[in-house]
Amino acid sequence: MRLERAVDIYLRHITIERGLSAHTVGAYRRDLAGYVAWLEEHGVGEAGEVTPALVAEFAAERAGAEPRPAAASLARLQSSVRGLHRFLVREGTTEADPTESLRPPRLPQRLPKALTIAQVEQLLDASGPAPGSADQAEIVTVRDRALVELLYATGARVSELVQLDVDDLAHGDVLRVRGKGSKERIVPVGSYARAATDAYLTRARPELARRGKGTPRLFLGARGAPLSRQSAWAVLQAAAERAGLDAHVSPHTLRHSFATHLLQGGADVRVVQELLGHSSVATTQIYTHVSVDALRDVYSTAHPRAR
Repeated sequence: MRLERAVDIYLRHITIERGLSAHTVGAYRRDLAGYVAWLEEHGVGEAGEVTPALVAEFAAERAGAEPRPAAASLARLQSSVRGLHRFLVREGTTEADPTESLRPPRLPQRLPKALTIAQVEQLLDASGPAPGSADQAEIVTVRDRALVELLYATGARVSELVQLDVDDLAHGDVLRVRGKGSKERIVPVGSYARAATDAYLTRARPELARRGKGTPRLFLGARGAPLSRQSAWAVLQAAAERAGLDAHVSPHTLRHSFATHLLQGGADVRVVQELLGHSSVATTQIYTHVSVDALRDVYSTAHPRAR
C-alpha cells in the first residue's frame, strides 16, 4: 500500500473510531506528511518498505535539526509515526512494525505554574464587570467575565469551553464538558461562575446572537459567530495585562491553578483527576508535588533547630 493511502486510512481511523479531536488529528497529519515526504526523498513509497533503520535515521535527523525541536514535539512526532505503523500491522497491511525499537525522548518533568488565589482574583476583576454591578459596560466584557470565571471554576481546557452549547449549562449547578476523545464529564460550577454566566446569558448573549445566524454555542464573538480558541486566548491575555500580572497567563494556567488550589484545599487527587478529565491519576499527581519554597517554609516553622 502506498504511504499516502496508508496515512489517509490511519487518520480516518483516529478521527472516527478513536474520536480524537480535530486539533490532535491536525498535528498527526502534519507530522506524518513530513515523515512520508522524508521517506519518499529516500526512495521509499510503499508502507511495507519501511525498515527499523530508516525509522531510526529519520528520528535521529529530526532530533538533530536546527533550531533544536522541543522534546515534547519530538515525542509527539514519534507517537504519530509509531501509531501509524502499529495500526498497519493490526490491519494486516504490513507484517512487521519498524518502530518497535524506537524509544521516545525523555520529557523534562516540569511542575505546572499556577497563580495564587489573590492573582486569580485580580485577573477575574480585570476581565469584566462583576455580576449584578451597575457598570453599563459593553456586552463583550460581560461575556469575558463569564468566560474567565468558568475557566477557573471548572478547570476546563479552552478548546472544551468554546465547544460548549447553552444546553450544557442547563443542569443547575453543574456543567457538561466534552473532553478528549469526546468523553463527557460533569463538573460542578461555583456560585461566582454561575452568577457571571447567568449575567452573560441575560444581558449579553441575546444581543450577540441577534448579530449572527443562530448557533447553540454558549460563547459568541462580537458578530454572533461561535467564539474561537484564539479569541478566548486573547480575552485572557488582555485581562492579564489589565490586572498587571507579570506571570505568563494562558487558559492552561487557570487549569493548573484550578487543580492546585483544590488540592491545597484538601481535595482528593482522584476527585481532581475526574474533574480535569485525566484518564490516569498519574497525570494529576504532578500537582501534588510540593514546591521547594513550601518545603522550606514548613521546615523553618516546624523544626526546633531550623533557626
